Amino acid sequence: MWYAIIAEDKPDSLNKRLAARPAHVARLEKLKEQGKLILAGPHPAIDNEDPGPAGFSGSLIVAEFDSFETAQSWANADPYIKAGVYNNVTVKPFKKVLP
Repeated sequence: MWYAIIAEDKPDSLNKRLAARPAHVARLEKLKEQGKLILAGPHPAIDNEDPGPAGFSGSLIVAEFDSFETAQSWANADPYIKAGVYNNVTVKPFKKVLP
């Protein structure tokens, strides 16, 4: 089943995010290679694709996992959590309708 992983960044966490980004993206690349990733990306903190020092307010990942527990476990192991970037992470089942 598909799951949405919705994360909210801690205030002033941009430097931590940038430092942990390579490890975070590497995990996403593995999901992509397995054909289990629909999309992934950050939420800019301002209405601009490149928010500069304003940074990001969080992230969204939509990916396939065998169960809710597996999705939650994968989300809990994210390098951004270990680096102190995320304040809150929510995992929800997701039903893809379009496209």
